[in-house]
Amino acid sequence: MSETTAVRVCRSDELVNGGLCVKLAAQDRHGPTSVFFIRYQDRVYGYLNRCLHMGIAIDWEGSVFTRAGDQLMCAQHGATFAPDTGACMGGLNMKGRLSPLQVQERQEGGDSVVYWLPDERVWPAAQPAA
Repeated sequence: MSETTAVRVCRSDELVNGGLCVKLAAQDRHGPTSVFFIRYQDRVYGYLNRCLHMGIAIDWEGSVFTRAGDQLMCAQHGATFAPDTGACMGGLNMKGRLSPLQVQERQEGGDSVVYWLPDERVWPAAQPAA
C-alpha cells in the first residue's frame, strides 16, 4: 500500500479492558489472515492474529485475554503475550512478539472511534498489496 488509508474498526466503547477483541479480515504476504483489536489499561492495541509458535489465529470466538484479563493467550496451545507490547511471556518462543498494528482513537460527531492504519506488512482483505 503506498498511502495509509485509515480503516474504521469500531466505536471505542465496544472495546472493554480485558474483554473480547474486535477482529477484521486482513491479508499479508502469507495470504488471508485476520487482525484483532483490544483495550488494555484504557489503551487500544492491535495485532496480527497469528501465534508465533504455530502460525494459527490466537483467538477463540473473539476471546484473547486470560481469565484474569492481564495477558493475551493463544486458545490453541496456551502461549501467553503481554497485551501492551505483544511480547511472549510464556510458551515455546519466549523471545518473540506478536506483530503490532498502528491504531488510533478519534473523535467523530461526539463518539470516540477506533481506527487501524494499515501498512505494507498487513492490509485489509479487500485491498491488494502495492
